[in-house]
Order: sequence, then structure tokens, then C-alpha cells
Amino acid sequence: MTDPNTASLASISSSLTDVVARTAPAIVSVHSHRLRASGFVWKPGLVVTADEALADEGEISVKLGDGTERAATLAGRDHTTDIALLRVDTANISPATFSATIPALGSLAVVVAAERGVPTAALAMVSLVGERWRSLRGGEIDARLEVDVRLRHSHQGGLTVDASGQAIGMAVLGPRRVIVIPAATIARVAARLESHGRIARGYLGVGLQPVRLDEGVGAMVMNVDKQGPAATAGIRQGDVIVAFNDQQVTGVRSLARALGPDSVGSVVDIAVRRAGEPVHFKLTIGERPET
Repeated sequence: MTDPNTASLASISSSLTDVVARTAPAIVSVHSHRLRASGFVWKPGLVVTADEALADEGEISVKLGDGTERAATLAGRDHTTDIALLRVDTANISPATFSATIPALGSLAVVVAAERGVPTAALAMVSLVGERWRSLRGGEIDARLEVDVRLRHSHQGGLTVDASGQAIGMAVLGPRRVIVIPAATIARVAARLESHGRIARGYLGVGLQPVRLDEGVGAMVMNVDKQGPAATAGIRQGDVIVAFNDQQVTGVRSLARALGPDSVGSVVDIAVRRAGEPVHFKLTIGERPET
């Protein structure tokens, strides 16, 4: 007589094996200057990988599951969401299939990555599910997802796959945890990188430093780009920004987070303290120049 527990474990094992087998063909290894990462075929000819695990310069190559290695070029990268897009010949490789559904807390998932072209798999549990959030670099992430799994640096950029075999996002290393960049964020950012090569960010044209005030925290203007929006509006070195569109400034980071892609071209009200006196400016947010 078959032990029902053994039968259940065998069924789970078989299901996980099937999930990995269906996902692995879309997984690739990415090699840039002294760095290795994983990635996946997002569209024919396009591979998504983790920006943090991609070298800032030098040649890039992609190793496919069949062992062939192909040269890749950078289509675009976005440091704020940790997404980079590569152009590479991916003929005869089907793109990954994504799920628009946010997984339930406690559900099982598998992180499918690659090590020098060879597929790898690690069982994980969804350990945190939360709302839309902004990264420390100001990128808008559509959902907060974390998984309980050990992730090697070279496995960043691999796919996190749910029990149905559909990808819920890309696995990357966060501070003391593994974060999943969700499917919706990948779709939005990768599409922009494909068409424009970069994600536009708002630009004030000032260097800022936090400063304590009687009423809280302000952002002191340390330097001004003479050709930037702030200079055009009349903001000077030494001014202390205290409010942005009637919202009190809580630090330099809060200002940076307000300068997302949708902010470019918008007109905002900037309240400052100049020699202790309140002054208001209307400022048209520019697009941050490429560095």
C-alpha cells in the first residue's frame, strides 16, 4: 500500500520539476566586466537582467541554455528599479511568460536562474507582500514582494516563478533580503528602455544638503546649475527649500523621490527660506541630463 504522504511529496516534486523545466529555456547567463548575473528572454532579441549585477562598462555576452555564447549590447538600464535591457540574438528561444497576479503571502515559488549557462533552481516562499513603493534611488516598484531564499550574486536577474509556472518577477538582492521586481514594473520599465534607452528623471538643477530648522527639516541649496530649472526660476545658493507643491520637505531624499518620470515638464511651487524670509517660486521641472 502506498504511503499517502510519500505520494503527496512525489506529486509536489513532480510539479516543481515541471515548473522549472518550462521556465529554464528562457533563462540565460549574463557576463559583463568581472561580473556574472542571470537574465531571461523578455521578447525576441531582448534579455532583461539585474542592473545592479551588470558592469558599468565593457563588453557583454550572454550564454544560452544550449551552451552557445553570443555578444550582447546594452539597450538601456534603469538604476532606480534595478532593470537592464540587452539586445542579443535569441532565435528559437521562447520569451518568459509572466503573471499579472500578485502571489499570496506564504505561497511557494521557485527562483530559476543560471550559472555559466546551466539552469539552477531554488525553492522559495513568498515572505512579504505589500503595496507599491519607491526604492532608495527613487524608482517606482508596483508591489513589494520578498521571498525567503538564498540568492547568489550571479543568480540575480533570474525569474521567480509561481506554482502555475508563470513568472511573478525578477529576483534581486536587497539589503539583507531577496526582493522580487514584479512583472508590472518589468513590463513598464523594459518597454521604455526598448523605445528610449533610458528612463527620464526630473531635474531641479541644484545640489542639496539637509539642514535643521525650527519647524523641522529643510534642504539647503549648496550649488546651482546656471543652465538648470532652479536658476531659471530664481533660486540661489544658500536658499533653504522647505516645501514642494505645498508639501513640507522632510529631507533631500523626499525631494528626490518626487522627481520621477512623470514629473518632467510639470510646473511646481517651491517654497524657500532666504535669509530667514519666506519666498515662493514657480519652477518647471526639467529632465535630468545623462551622466
